[in-house]
Order: sequence, then C-alpha cells, then structure tokens
Amino acid sequence: MDDFHPQSSLLSEVFSRISDPIQSITPLSNSSFTRNFAVQCTTNRYFVKLSEKHDCLDAEADGLEALSNTDSIRVPNPIVKDRLGSTGLLAVEFLDLQNSRPDYPRLAHDLVRLHRTQGEAYGWHRNNYLGASEQVNSFDSDWAQFFRDNRLGYQFQLARENGYGAKLTTLENSVLDAVVTILNRHEPEPSILHGDLWRGNCGFIADGVPVIFDPAVYFGDREADLAMMRLFGGFPESFYDAYQREWPLHSGWQLRQTVYNLYHILNHLNLFGRSYLQQAESMCKQLLAEAN
Repeated sequence: MDDFHPQSSLLSEVFSRISDPIQSITPLSNSSFTRNFAVQCTTNRYFVKLSEKHDCLDAEADGLEALSNTDSIRVPNPIVKDRLGSTGLLAVEFLDLQNSRPDYPRLAHDLVRLHRTQGEAYGWHRNNYLGASEQVNSFDSDWAQFFRDNRLGYQFQLARENGYGAKLTTLENSVLDAVVTILNRHEPEPSILHGDLWRGNCGFIADGVPVIFDPAVYFGDREADLAMMRLFGGFPESFYDAYQREWPLHSGWQLRQTVYNLYHILNHLNLFGRSYLQQAESMCKQLLAEAN
C-alpha cells in the first residue's frame, strides 16, 4: 500500500460513480492498518479509509449500518465500499467532532436506547475486528460459554501463539473456569453493543450530539460496553450516573467489569506487546481470588 497515491485516478473513479467528483484530499492520522483521508467532493465531504485488510473495512461498514439502523445514537453513515486493486476503501460521512460542548447525559441516554435493541442470542452474523484482531462471533445462547470461548479463550490462544503464554498458561484454565462461575450468576439481555467503546471511538459534534464510530458490533451484555468505557482514559462520572438512573446495572457489575476488560487487555497484549502482560496477569489473579 506504500506505493498507493491518494490522488490516483482509481480513487477519483470511485467518487465519480456516486456523481460527486473529488476537489481535494487531506491526509489524516493513520491507524495501525488504515491510511485515512478527508476527501472534499463537489457536494459532500467524506472520511475515507484505505487498507489492504479488505475484510476489516467490510466488517466496519456492516457494524456502522447495524448501529445506524437502531435509530438510537449517531454514527457516521457508510457511503461507499470498494476495492482499488489490492486496496480496500471505505468512505463514510465526515462529521466534524468539536468536543467543545460534550453532552454526557445525552450519550448515556442514547447508549441506553442502543442497548435496548436486543437479539435472540449472543454473537453476530459474521466475525469482525477489535482493532486489527479478529473477533469471533459464533452465536451462543449461553453468555458464560460465549464469553469463555469466543472472547477470553481465543485471546489466550493468541497469547500462546505470540509467545506470551508461559506465565498465562498456568492461569488460563483456572481463569476460564472462574469466568464461567462469575458469569453463570448473571443472565444479561443480548443487547447490541458497539464492542470497542473506548474514549477514542466517541466524540461530539458542534451541537453536543454524541457520535460513536469504529465499532466491533455484536449482541452481548451491555455491561461490556460500559466496562470498556472505564478503561483507557474513561468518561466522567456524569455519564455513568445518568446511565444508572435510566437503566441501573445488576448487582455484581464491578467484578464482571474486570472479566470484560481482561478481554481488551489480552487483545492489547497480542497487538502491542509485553507491556500489557503484567496487567493481564494481575487481572487474572484478581478474578481467581474473587470468583469463589
């Protein structure tokens, strides 16, 4: 992809198909697997991602469409999916995230509305991605089993393959058993989730309306979204207070928060390296101590 120039005729051809010729292209900050641009066309402005990981962009578009269809919270609507030779393209509407007047109670209200959209089982109709990691979404009617196998079990497997398993292997089976014990006490509704809802995947447009993006959508426990919102920077207490007032969490959510965030810490271990190993081990030991 290094030799792909954003001004190429192929990119222009994509936008000509929607009768909106390109006027300018502005490079933006890239992710670990996408090159990102603001593309100003005659009629509209678009946020464009280019990646050789075609399936990641397909999964992102699928997730955005699903969230949009709930009519609950603002997301950037996907406009174009295409291929430019070996490079995939996803163009979504460009939303100018001001963050100058963030309305956190409105974010709580909109997330409650999102989470009240529910399915019949846990999972999703396709696998998708948590960052650059594949997220396994095989449907299951048992939440504890779903989370054990499709979330933590899969990440433990990746940790072994990546050479981090020496210390974690001694904890893995006991931790997975502990997780099943903890989650068997809890029977959550299968809510539609953003799936990767940290501070960097949420913003506010000029009128304070919240926007969420870069999803890893599936049906699961709404507490999993809220748990991640306390990780990697977090959100102000005004958000959590407003959510609790509108739809209180079930007792025991603090311990389940550790279960759900272990998934993300293991994923960061597998994506970004050994600096997350000690935190993963500590969370495993905490779950073992509190499971009984």
